[in-house]
Amino acid sequence: MVTTDPNQAYVLGVGLTKFIKPRGQREYPELGYEAGVKAMLDAQINYDDVQHGVACFAYGDSTSGQRVFYQFGMSTIPIINTSNACATGSVGLYLARTLVRAGNMDCVLVVGFEKMKPGSLKSVWDDRPSSSGRFAAKMKEQNGLDKAPLTAQYFGNAGREYMQRYGARADDFAEIGRISHKHSQANPYAQFRQEYSLQEIQDSATIYPPLTKLQCSPTSDGAAAAVIVSERFLSSRPHLRKQAVLMAGQQFLTDSPNAFSESAIELVGYDMTQRAARLALKEAGTNISEVKVCELHDCFSTNEMLLLDALEFSEPGKAHEMVRRGDITFGGKVVINPSGGLISKGHPIGATGLAQCAELTWHLRGWANNRLVDNCSVALQHNLGLGGAVVVNVYKRADGKTASRVSSEDVAQASWLGYNPAVEARGISDADAEKVRSKKNRNDFALGDTRERLAALL
Repeated sequence: MVTTDPNQAYVLGVGLTKFIKPRGQREYPELGYEAGVKAMLDAQINYDDVQHGVACFAYGDSTSGQRVFYQFGMSTIPIINTSNACATGSVGLYLARTLVRAGNMDCVLVVGFEKMKPGSLKSVWDDRPSSSGRFAAKMKEQNGLDKAPLTAQYFGNAGREYMQRYGARADDFAEIGRISHKHSQANPYAQFRQEYSLQEIQDSATIYPPLTKLQCSPTSDGAAAAVIVSERFLSSRPHLRKQAVLMAGQQFLTDSPNAFSESAIELVGYDMTQRAARLALKEAGTNISEVKVCELHDCFSTNEMLLLDALEFSEPGKAHEMVRRGDITFGGKVVINPSGGLISKGHPIGATGLAQCAELTWHLRGWANNRLVDNCSVALQHNLGLGGAVVVNVYKRADGKTASRVSSEDVAQASWLGYNPAVEARGISDADAEKVRSKKNRNDFALGDTRERLAALL
């Protein structure tokens, strides 16, 4: 059934860059620009239509968002810069939806981007208490500290607890890694697109037992963007309703006291995930059994196991049985991370939540025709940040229909992009940007060397 609620918010356009190894090959202004241009082309809007901007990044100076957005136009709109650990991109979606549903804005552009340093995550602040310091102290109290990367210890310890409590095995986590890498082969934006056998996953370098290298998300450079609009905005463009995706339910929560209990599972956000999912599904008027495709925060394979349980795809303590039955991939109960997830797609922090949104948008439209989940009408997104924050989004098609496969030829004919972005990753040209950059308030000086850098990639 098509909604006519004037307070609803919709994803009208999405855009992605390829996620790549952090080797200094690309700079954040050009990454954010590419993703934003693609999202506006997808939404068939001009930057002059955008009333508010939200920039999402974890590593960067305070007005990095303006550095990206001014390239589209210097239209004086408010631009919020936000950072909330690994949930940063989805917090941007939360802000956009809140602004639209409050009736304050009709069109919000959210751009998430990250330029990271190689190796495990590290804080750049060494002259003050760590924001996650109490989490590290609790982990030390529970399990001691190892020389391994801290994030691997958090989620490795949680995986060990799950094994001890419920009987999961190390190869169950390895199987999650195998599936993630297999899925990534169909995603043209993924950092890693190689398939591995279960044995190869198990035999890769041990990071922190039970986690091996091929079960851990890498650091990445990349960007993603989304255009969020109101019912009023969408109604003025009825020809786009079939591609619009309703943000039917959403919840943004932080930790309860459970996080500092004596459980490694609770320390990594189990409770807040479970509460957020239940509330988002309730708002959307649906339940977890209706969800056929899900992008969740698999920063490590152990976390995916915990999340299958916390999101209630499985009965309590039975997530490993779900994995063994093949119920998290095509032909099973629900397809988890058809994009390859963080493990294979990559994890440029500010872009991650928006990339999840893009993947699910393409599925509900039927554009992800090389990896489409059949008969999908409800999709769920989960994005988690330690320290802590979690955002759960529940998506439905705006026209109330079930997704069906759309050919890439049909997408190309209808889209301003001229190709199907769900199955092909292209760069952008000056001609592409000219369609969406401000007509009233553009400033070429704000571009710096972005044009030249992007032209060199074509």
